Amino acid sequence: MRLGVLDVGSNTVHLLVVDAHPGARPLPAHSHKAELRLAELLDAGAGGAISPAGVDVLTATIAEAVQAAEDKGCEEVLPFATSAVREASNADEVLARVKAETGVELQVLTGDEEARLTFLAARRWFGWSAGKLLLLDIGGGSLEIAYGIDEEPDAAVSLPLGAGRLTAGWLPGDPADAQDVRALRRHVRAQIARTVGEFARFGPPDHVVATSKTFKQLARIAGAARSTEGLYVQRALTRKALEEWVPKLSAMTAEQRAGLPGVSEGRAGQLLAGALVAEGAMDLFGVEELEICPWALREGVILRRLDHLPAA
Repeated sequence: MRLGVLDVGSNTVHLLVVDAHPGARPLPAHSHKAELRLAELLDAGAGGAISPAGVDVLTATIAEAVQAAEDKGCEEVLPFATSAVREASNADEVLARVKAETGVELQVLTGDEEARLTFLAARRWFGWSAGKLLLLDIGGGSLEIAYGIDEEPDAAVSLPLGAGRLTAGWLPGDPADAQDVRALRRHVRAQIARTVGEFARFGPPDHVVATSKTFKQLARIAGAARSTEGLYVQRALTRKALEEWVPKLSAMTAEQRAGLPGVSEGRAGQLLAGALVAEGAMDLFGVEELEICPWALREGVILRRLDHLPAA
């Protein structure tokens, strides 16, 4: 069957269309993406609400995605939203308007659900031979961490340490002010450190993996293979390489970061904050190297839906 998964994330609204059935690997057929950066549109002066203009753009973008799903012959669309909508003070109004104008009833995932579904995708990608997995995922609004040996993690947390959120709230300069960078570094590490004990009691992982655009871009600037070389090329990121890149990224403007290999113009402004989160997580969890996983939350949502379909 042809499924669409509509991901209203903190950075993008992304429709992924796949051909899938239970027991088989979902095959991507079409991708429709728009960068909205909702995490940066939350208006602190309005109590953390998505602005009226932001709601207008979000609704129009979802309507376009729904039309694209219909054009591509999707039998079913799985729509969900993550931290930016989840934490908006006017979330109920936003969801009601989206449903009224587009017919889409967004499922708002909790942070725990985000972590668990992303972990499921990573487990299916790497298989049982990977042993105990530690998963790290940096989104626009939150950082997800999960750990376990089965398809359901033994521990999972979501922290408000997304690259877009932190950039908007902590790094107003371009290039970033050195004092702001130090303050953000302290904040990030204090937040992550609170969770380390929850995971440490399960023992060291056998394999550490990371998902998300942030980790992919950090791995790419550190020398990992280009995306054009295919899904099955192993891509890794070492803590040593990341520690060497953080001061370089701190000294760059967003425009200069956009000139780095694999860094998109739309994400360049967030890359420093994402790097500080990645460095802090790898350091505090004692990770020397991690592997990039091509699958993440969208694939986890698809896999969970397929698990509830009868076998062909």
